[in-house]
Amino acid sequence: MSRILIILLATLLVSPGLFAADLTDAHEHSSCSYCGMDRVKFAHSRMLIEYSDGSVVGTCSLRCAAVELSLSIDKIPEQIRVGDFDSKELIDAEQAFWVVGGSKPGVMTARAKWAFKSEAAAKGFSAANGGELVGFDGAIKAAYEDLYKDTQMIRNKRKAKKMKMQSQGS
Repeated sequence: MSRILIILLATLLVSPGLFAADLTDAHEHSSCSYCGMDRVKFAHSRMLIEYSDGSVVGTCSLRCAAVELSLSIDKIPEQIRVGDFDSKELIDAEQAFWVVGGSKPGVMTARAKWAFKSEAAAKGFSAANGGELVGFDGAIKAAYEDLYKDTQMIRNKRKAKKMKMQSQGS
């Protein structure tokens, strides 16, 4: 038994990237096209939209992906991928298991929207943090429903941050 444990530990030490997610897209599109957030830092919520014309847009979250899809109404999405909350691996957003809401703060939104590769992972997360299990249609609908409030929230946060910076500078 201890021999197996030693071999497992040695494998992990020799291959630290063995279980790491491929973040190539996050480095190629390092900041969100809409809010400027670091897509590597937010790899667990990042999205990558590939259009039929060959263009690719990277966002930090479903909220910013909803903005992109709204503004690019004449473009046809070929593939929409999202970072799996647990592994940060890019997965098909339409095949993902989504959790909307719950106690864990969202990215660029007051009502969180998290994607999971497996239903078991989504159910486990929901049991621990709350939220409703939905498919991609439910998640993107929630993103559009929340867009106005989220935009107000972001503007207010940025205004407060700007005022704080100005008061510190004077």
